[in-house]
Amino acid sequence: MTEFEQEYQRKLKTADEAVKVVKDGDWISYGEFVTITPTLDRALAKRKNELHDIHIEACTLRFDTEIRKADPDGEVFDINDRSLSPYSRRQGSYYMVGSYEENIKAMTMGHHRNVAFISVCPMDEHGYFNLSTTCSNSQALIDNCDHIIVEVNNNIPYCYGGSTASFHISQVESVVMSDNQPLESLPKVPSNDADIKIAHLLMNELEDGCCLQLGIGGIPNKVGEFIVDSDVKDLGVHTEMMMDAFMKLYQAGKVTNKCKAINKGQMVYTFAMGSSELYDFLNRNETALKLPSNYTNDPYTIGKNPKVFAVNNCLHVDLFSQVSSESVGNKQISGVGGQWDFIYGAFLSEGGKGFVCMNSTATRKDKEGKAHLESRIVSQFVPGTCVSVPRHHTFYVVTEYGCKNLKGLSTWERAEAVVSLAHPDFRDGLIKDAEKAGLWRKSNKHDHY
Repeated sequence: MTEFEQEYQRKLKTADEAVKVVKDGDWISYGEFVTITPTLDRALAKRKNELHDIHIEACTLRFDTEIRKADPDGEVFDINDRSLSPYSRRQGSYYMVGSYEENIKAMTMGHHRNVAFISVCPMDEHGYFNLSTTCSNSQALIDNCDHIIVEVNNNIPYCYGGSTASFHISQVESVVMSDNQPLESLPKVPSNDADIKIAHLLMNELEDGCCLQLGIGGIPNKVGEFIVDSDVKDLGVHTEMMMDAFMKLYQAGKVTNKCKAINKGQMVYTFAMGSSELYDFLNRNETALKLPSNYTNDPYTIGKNPKVFAVNNCLHVDLFSQVSSESVGNKQISGVGGQWDFIYGAFLSEGGKGFVCMNSTATRKDKEGKAHLESRIVSQFVPGTCVSVPRHHTFYVVTEYGCKNLKGLSTWERAEAVVSLAHPDFRDGLIKDAEKAGLWRKSNKHDHY
């Protein structure tokens, strides 16, 4: 038995033993995305009656936690998430404000974490644990946390990423064996008719040699499908999320990464979420390189690649061309994530383009439960709504009615462009509101809309 194996055996504990390090007032990291630690979560939930004021930090929580089942009113455990998911919303999570590129630095600026639960691949012969599909903030957490507890899972992929992809047994306090749940396989997000029209508009902007970043949702999925059937070639990938679309583009020969200026020949990402086929594709695949978020999401790093083509979703755009992608009023829906990072990075890129996309309308139910159509191009945001991309950084805005580059435009030109992207039924009302706000020139042609 090697020295590393002996150390492993000394640190091997039950989950109940490992979580005894948690004390009142602690901050506990629950991992990132689909690399979850359910065994440790169950053990911590058992301590509900002996702990007070425990703060859970998540990064897009992807499961229903046992701590919330044990403490439904949040009297002991509060959950705080960097980008709310359906799981975190229904568990009453608070949003941890911040652009994704900033997370690592923010961790070192006084907000100390006490305990980290980290899902890992089995230890290798050199004493290292691989972080599987995530690398966003993990290494910074490991370097700045009091107690590192790993939950070993035999059914997760081993993903390459250099020195930040793994960490050593000497940095670990406790090793816990998991029940080896496979990573969550996300269902394909369907595309509606408006998504398809938007994807066609985006394809008109795409050219050979572009470096892709795609967000999650029906529009990015449809763009990926269209690219497979197109004549576009020699694409690159530098993204936040590795998803099925990139795997399919690579397998179809559309992604070569030969035109990138940095990390040439490799697809760069900071976390992966998708199908089981995607996880199999990433397993020991040197074509794909996971790196920390302060690299992948740094706008100045993004901008080093030419022709960055960044596609993301949003919720609303107002007449001032402000973009909201995370909240409606006081209701936090998700988070800004890396949207601003890639919009600005695309602007810094030679020939780059950064898009925020949305269907022009949404169907909402009123207090009586009656469904009605609402415009997602709005005169002004509902009070309390947070701005995700400020107007001076807004680049391209796309709906099924068009694709507009807002850079270099005045306030009245932006209002005119934004109104043209609205559903026709709402344009007259938006024009009247623009006139009241002093954003509409008399020479603007109403009949153009």
